[in-house]
Order: sequence, then structure tokens, then C-alpha cells
Amino acid sequence: MNKPLRRVAIFCGLLVLALLLRDNWIQYVRADELNAHPTNKRVMIERYANKRGNIIVDGKPITGSVDSGDTFYRFKRTYTDGPMWSPVTGYASQAYDANQIEKIEDGILTGNDDRLFFDRTMAMFTGEKKKGGDVVTTLSGAAQKAAFKGLGDKTGAVVALEPSTGKILAMASTPSYDPSSFAGYSGDDEKAWVALEKDKNKPKLNRAIREIYPPGSVFKVVTAAAALENGKVTDINAATDTPEGWKIPLSTKPMVNHAQGCANASLNRALEISCNSVFAKLGDDVGRDKMVEMAEKFGFNAEQFTPVRSAASVYDKQADRGGNALSSIGQFNTATTPLQMAMVASAIANDGKLMKPYMIQELRAPNLDVLKKTEPEEMSRPVSQQNAQLIQTMMENVVTNGTGGNADVEMDGVKVGGKTGTAQHGAKNAKRPYAWFISYAKTSQGSPVAVAVIVEDSEGTDREDISGGGLAAPIAKAVMKAVLKSRS
Repeated sequence: MNKPLRRVAIFCGLLVLALLLRDNWIQYVRADELNAHPTNKRVMIERYANKRGNIIVDGKPITGSVDSGDTFYRFKRTYTDGPMWSPVTGYASQAYDANQIEKIEDGILTGNDDRLFFDRTMAMFTGEKKKGGDVVTTLSGAAQKAAFKGLGDKTGAVVALEPSTGKILAMASTPSYDPSSFAGYSGDDEKAWVALEKDKNKPKLNRAIREIYPPGSVFKVVTAAAALENGKVTDINAATDTPEGWKIPLSTKPMVNHAQGCANASLNRALEISCNSVFAKLGDDVGRDKMVEMAEKFGFNAEQFTPVRSAASVYDKQADRGGNALSSIGQFNTATTPLQMAMVASAIANDGKLMKPYMIQELRAPNLDVLKKTEPEEMSRPVSQQNAQLIQTMMENVVTNGTGGNADVEMDGVKVGGKTGTAQHGAKNAKRPYAWFISYAKTSQGSPVAVAVIVEDSEGTDREDISGGGLAAPIAKAVMKAVLKSRS
């Protein structure tokens, strides 16, 4: 071979090598990036080329697919009781992508997951159409309905857990939206999406896991746990050394109590009537570092994954003594999601053992084979069994004799423990307060349900009538009753 031909051959070989390298780089190194690129319409077309699998509650689908007859996006997602379930399902839209379970488990629902390779291969030989798998949830339809109905036209959220396993039984958020309204890509779908985006009430926000609020007095359960675990209280019925008008450290201001009889009140009595001074002083006695440690054992200062990501609740690690005292009664910088407060109630109800919350029970192939099953997992043990049972005694006293009477389910053999909270917020506490309630129901077999409810705003309710016992406790009662009845 003469020299010019050899050079041409080498150059062509280099071009082929460069092409192979480039092709492999695109197919393997950049594959995930290109698949996830927002302008890659092939992924969206593939997502809706076949019927999606379903999201299952109580053995029945709460989603579906309808043949739209469109050339590119053949099947459109449908939802049963969309506004009630959207905080759980999220949405799958031909124009606006997907979120929450619809996004996280998209591979299973579309049938593209690697675990469904055998099913796809068999379909090629049998001529069957490609099918998506199903996502089986831990949710209770009865509990979700009670939560959504209880919230009604209020702005707020509800989370219910099964304390012994961490299963999420209900997750409701209002105002809500219907994901069916923008599941396609027509002009009407666009109008529905734009309206939701502009709505100042933020109906697409899942307040149960993505919004953090000042917890107010429901946080006193955490402070009680810290006081007991650190030996600052050994007898819940003994008087505490807490004068009326106890002064906030580093300040001349006395702590304001909204109840009478807080001077030297016992821990049990202080939780019953919600004495700010007693719990602020206990938080100061325990100290910031130990308060942070206790809060974090319950899950604060860390994101939670259910598998949908929940915002991190906050207990200030840098607060001074005054800030820590205020944090101990759910003020200052303390902020929490409803999921987090349900976790607090759940750990107490489960004798001090906190189970990791989860919402997906199983992932199933189209032939109903189980691809993955979630097993309960212990997350931490914030309090000992003995101290958890002491807190149960106090929380049950709140319902029997204190501010939580509206949560009593009044069922034979069932005890209810709870804690009310009214959280002030805004500059100089000028905004309408939030109404909180956390609770659990307990039978001789243990606790089947723990609940957290927040009512952010309620139409037609005067400011002075806003209270956790008045607005949030009846919703918690309805949810607990729904779970108890479904298991009787």
C-alpha cells in the first residue's frame, strides 16, 4: 500500500473509532441524562404509548388510563376521586411531566423498569401489548376519606400512621386539585395548569410533607420526653419548681401562660392545661444540646422519604438559652411538617419505638408477581418504654380531662391520647394562628393509628375561636374512628 492510501486508511480508521466512542458515550454514559432531558419528547411519547399500571388502595385502583386516540400520546391518565388522592398519587401529565408516586415509580408503571425485562421479552414472542406494573400502597381508603372530608374547605393537612409498622394510612392536604384536569396536552389542560399555578392558595402544594409550620404546644410532647429521658422529671405528678411569670433566659420578659394554675404545676397537669412556663423551663433545664438530640431522635433536622421526599423539620442547633426555651414550646425557629408530628405521636404510642414511615407496600409486575415488598424498619428509639408509657398517661389525661376532649372516639376498649396546639405566627403574631392536634388510639392489642392534623385557616372562624381542640381534634377523631372500624 502506498503512502497516501495508508494515510487515508488510518484517517478513516480514526473516524470510525471516534464514531464508536461517541456512540458509546451517548448510549451508555449520557443515557440517563438524555432520557431525563426536558426537551426529549421520545420519553414522554413512550410513557403514554401503552396503558400505565395502577396505584392501588385497599386492593382497588385509584388510577386508570383511557385511549385518547392521539397519534403520539395514545393513553391519558385518569384518577378516581382525584382531589382526595392527589397528595398521594401526584400527577402524570402528557404536557407537564409527573411527580410524587407517578414520577418515582414511573419505570414500574410504564413497564420500562429493568425488573420487567422478562415480561417485555415474553410479550414480544406472544404478541401481547406491553403493560405497566402496579404500585400497591399502605393507605386506608376509609382513613383518607375521613381526613379529606374532615378538612373540607379548610386549609390544612392530615397524616395518619400505623405505629407498629410505620405504614402511612392517610395523607390529605387541602385545598387540593384534580390531576385529571391537566393529564392531557389540550388547550383545556393548559388552562387548568395555569390556573393552578396562579392560585394563591397553592392547591398543588402537599402540605402534609412539603410545608413546615410552627408546631406550638404539640411540641411539648417532645420536651416532656426530653425531661423524662434526662432525669429532669422523675414523677409526672410531682410539683415542678416553676413560678408563675417565669422569666425567659437572657430576657426580662416573663413567659405568658394562657391557662390558670401553672405555678409549680406537675408535668402531667402542665400537659393537660398546656403551661408554657413549665415546658419552657424544662427545655432550659435539659439544655439546648440535649433538646436537639431528642428532637433529632424523633426525626427533626433531616429529610424523610416515604418514598416521596418530605421537607426537613427544624429544631435550632444554634439557639441561645432564650431561643431554646422558646423552641421547647414550639416557638422561636421550631418548624415541622404534619408527617413529623405524626411520627412523634406514633413513637409514643408504640412504647418509644419510632418506625420509618412508608407509603408503598409492594411493586407488582403485570402478572401480579411481587417485584419488591417494603418491610417495616425501626428508625430510632427516642424514649424508653417506661417513659413512653408515662407520656401516654399524660396524653390520655389531656383527652379525658383537658383540652383534647373532642378527640375521644367513645368506643369500648379504646383509649385516646392527644395534645392540642395553637401556633402563633407572623410579625408580632399578627396572622391567624394554626390549629394543631396530635393523637393516637390504643386498644388491648396495641395502637393501630396515630394522627397529626393541622388547620392552617378555616373560613368563617373567628380568631379567638381557633384552637387545636376545637378545629383539629374532631378531624383526628374521625380518622382514628375510621381506622378502628375498618379493623373491627
